[in-house]
Amino acid sequence: MQNEVVKFVHDPCIIREKNLYYVYSTGHGIPIRRSRDLKTWENLGRVFVEDIPEWTKTEIPGSVFPWAPDIAYLNGLYHLYYSVSTFGKNRSAIGLATNKTLDPASKDYAWKDQGKVFESFPSDNYNAIDSNVLALKNRLVFLFGSFWSGIKMVEADRKTGRPIAGAPVVSLARRPSPGAVEAPFLIEYRDWFYLFVSFDFCCRGARSTYNLRVGRSKDVAGPYLDREGVSMLDGGGTVVLQGAGRMAGPGHCAVLTVVKQTFLAHHYYDVEENGVPKLQVRRLNWDREGWPSVGEPLT
Repeated sequence: MQNEVVKFVHDPCIIREKNLYYVYSTGHGIPIRRSRDLKTWENLGRVFVEDIPEWTKTEIPGSVFPWAPDIAYLNGLYHLYYSVSTFGKNRSAIGLATNKTLDPASKDYAWKDQGKVFESFPSDNYNAIDSNVLALKNRLVFLFGSFWSGIKMVEADRKTGRPIAGAPVVSLARRPSPGAVEAPFLIEYRDWFYLFVSFDFCCRGARSTYNLRVGRSKDVAGPYLDREGVSMLDGGGTVVLQGAGRMAGPGHCAVLTVVKQTFLAHHYYDVEENGVPKLQVRRLNWDREGWPSVGEPLT
């Protein structure tokens, strides 16, 4: 059962409520999985009854289901961000759904779609997908970006969880054409900000070349440098995880901190099962210089 449940997980995000772990991923209605130990998972339905919220059908014609969710707990509510787009186009939008609890058995359980919070148009030099938020002491930062001119950050309102209208768009990472960098995930750890991203190409099954990279900065707005001192604005990024053996294209990660432990959730494509995307969760280990490396899969 475990092997079946971790199949068809793409672009996972992860969060803990009480003693249970929840993973949300790309797919019809945003699929939900739950675990007590980060090893064995159960299916828990989906966020939306419909395949994709109604507003997206006119805003982003051709969109089929939400992509790349990100989840955070802000001001007493769980905020689940999701992307709406079509392949190869930057007419994209990021939506938001909220809930008081993640437990479907609770009387308070009800996902409420809050609609669109950010968007991009063909005239923009960025792509509004792959969102990620990080709450700091007195501010909230909102990351996004895929291809085009790379990974961006804008200030968001801590009360609403929405990017502030007109806030400057700050570049954090980019690569030369074709600009294959996406899926940012930002954490604060031991006085550093660490920016995880995915390089190269996903969504090609066993031929996917995705790989995970990281850089760090003392300032949330960067510059983010890799271990060799190369800026992520110049294509830098230290390898965290890349394909090997039956694991092709590991990428689109999320980082979970539990007490003093950190875990990395990501998808990969199983070469031995015709490139089916699967979930993996690994411990993140930190060396003396403060750089992360991954342990063996828990899943």
